[in-house]
Amino acid sequence: MAEILTENTMLDWGIALAAWALLSIFLLAAKRVVVHRLSIIAQRTGTPLDDIAADVLSSTSLMFIVIIAGYAGTHFLSLPMAQQSAVFRIAAIAFLIQAALWGDKGIRLWLAHCIKRAETENAASVTSTAVLGFVARMVLWIVIVLMILDNLGFNITTLIASLGIGGIAVALAVQNILGDIFASLSIVLDKPFSVGDFIIVDDAMGTVEFVGLKTTRLRSLSGEQIVFSNADLLKSRIRNYKRMEERRVAFTIGVVYRTTEAQLCAIPQIVREAIEMHPQVRFDRTHFKAFGQSSLDFEVVYYIADPDYNLYMDIQQAINLTLLRRFAHENIEFAYPSQTVYLATSGAGE
Repeated sequence: MAEILTENTMLDWGIALAAWALLSIFLLAAKRVVVHRLSIIAQRTGTPLDDIAADVLSSTSLMFIVIIAGYAGTHFLSLPMAQQSAVFRIAAIAFLIQAALWGDKGIRLWLAHCIKRAETENAASVTSTAVLGFVARMVLWIVIVLMILDNLGFNITTLIASLGIGGIAVALAVQNILGDIFASLSIVLDKPFSVGDFIIVDDAMGTVEFVGLKTTRLRSLSGEQIVFSNADLLKSRIRNYKRMEERRVAFTIGVVYRTTEAQLCAIPQIVREAIEMHPQVRFDRTHFKAFGQSSLDFEVVYYIADPDYNLYMDIQQAINLTLLRRFAHENIEFAYPSQTVYLATSGAGE
């Protein structure tokens, strides 16, 4: 310290302090002007980038401005090599911390914008956006911390190796939790389902309410919440009805054995007309399929161009009522379980 004082005159110190103060005032004023201009531009445009840029710059800390201005002021002083290195490290660490704060703020703002847009346009991407945002922030801070440690003179190669060995031990201890976390990332990236989808997993079914880092939660038809671990969920066969492009419907009609040949030949056309009267439906086929135990069976197949279950039930009900009326008009009887018993009489001489 004595060396610094003796090698610099009062004029040198005055110039350094003046430069420090003037540069601090200039940077503060520049920050306010730039943020104000960006805010005005943001009000005129529909893009979120200028809004995010204005918010990110407004988060610049006063401490960072003071440290950077002080570092610039030291250039007017004659400092020993050790002091120059220390001042540079302080300025570099301040810049790295401020860069991390800028990046973290930018990621959070962009994440909030994406989630808000996804809630109205694409609810499926809400979870993936949140998880990827968390991962991006975590990676950002890890990189910044390693850069700060390297700037302070630590051997980060040895540190990373040590963390790697410790990480393996921790990973073995919490492998179930890590399995669920990696499974959640797989769900985010592969998107077998998303929030709002109706899925069936083994014998459980419901609407996806939440996809977290460890668990996924469904709301069942009866109202209770069903919770799956993400790792177990991905090991199961999942049927996603929300992504059904069209619904295939197959059902069987049975008529009694005493139905005439002419009536049997008329049934396919009657069924076709009953189905094609609905505009959302695409008729596929009707065939006399089999001789049942107590009925002559026809198999009917059609497609509905909408996966909605209530719509399917409404259409099927309308088809059934139409068939009841048409069959009654044509005197065609529906079959019901029955048995016919034939009795053989004995001969007269017995």
